[in-house]
Amino acid sequence: MSARPLIVAAALLAAVLSSVDSRADAIVADHTIVASFENIPDATVEDVKTGFTMFYGHTSHGSQIVTGMSMVRDEGPLFDFNNGPGTFQFSEYSDDLGHNGDVSWVPITRTRLDEPGSDINLVMWSWCGGASDNTEEGINIYLSAMDGLEQDYPGVVFVYMTGHLDGTGPSGNLYARNNQIRDYCVANDKILFDFADIESYDPDGVWYPDGGDACEWCYDWCAAHTCPTCPSCAHSHCFNCYLKGKAFWWMLCAVVSGMDVGVDEAGVGSRLAHSRPNPSSGAGAEIVFNLVFPSNVRIDIYNVRGQKVATLLDRHMTAGVHSVRWDGRDSGGVDVGSGVYLYRMEADGLADTAKMVLIR
Repeated sequence: MSARPLIVAAALLAAVLSSVDSRADAIVADHTIVASFENIPDATVEDVKTGFTMFYGHTSHGSQIVTGMSMVRDEGPLFDFNNGPGTFQFSEYSDDLGHNGDVSWVPITRTRLDEPGSDINLVMWSWCGGASDNTEEGINIYLSAMDGLEQDYPGVVFVYMTGHLDGTGPSGNLYARNNQIRDYCVANDKILFDFADIESYDPDGVWYPDGGDACEWCYDWCAAHTCPTCPSCAHSHCFNCYLKGKAFWWMLCAVVSGMDVGVDEAGVGSRLAHSRPNPSSGAGAEIVFNLVFPSNVRIDIYNVRGQKVATLLDRHMTAGVHSVRWDGRDSGGVDVGSGVYLYRMEADGLADTAKMVLIR
């Protein structure tokens, strides 16, 4: 089978959007995935460009992502944006997530999404300094407001974000507030752009816990390595912007493909992609998965009580993208009925689980 799922971009987007609330795992764009950017399939990038239109609210710190996107685009036209048909389209709004308990960005978002003919299906807001002096209650207000938007606009992908570094280190308030955001996103299967984490580690994985938003380590790194340049990166070093641009594209591709993208022998192994359609009815659902290496693969279906319903696959498979169909019946051929089900894949010594909704 081709390394590209055999569905057009529009159908892929519909499957992804319909399953946003049923992903079994959060999608986190942090420093660990930057290296995977180089191996992202071209076809997945094309799916992003044809599938998403973004609304991005940010001030100066948030502009680092856009600067990084420009640097990535300078290296290859595949990652072009806001340059007509066939490029990734987004609009920007000059505001941010504000400070303690500020939700002024919520009505702004609603107004944009409610505009007649709006084609926005991806929303992202960044912090400026508002995460540093926030409180636990204030962050909970932010998280609740984002979740409320997700509930009211199920056809839109919303991206959460951590605040930029401020030099206060692991004992500082920012560290606690960022961990609060991370914990919530992982626990609730959200999409997180981990702004602070990306600027906390160099490409060798060395951690700089007391760093600030200037990315002090970037200067030493680029003195010893060849780094791309840019006219300016707001408050920081161009290499910091560059890494964030790569992480941003990886995140979008991970959302579209529903799986880890661009992994290689040093990265994570096989992964489930998604079931389509979700919810499913009639003929059931097709479960898509990707194998980095040839592997023995087992895929089982479980109900929400943890009882195994059916085994769909249990054999050796070649590397690449594959799919298997579940018709909504158990191992004895009996229709299992409507409900939420888990599908679990074991391969490469790893296991991955996701949810689907079956409607009869």
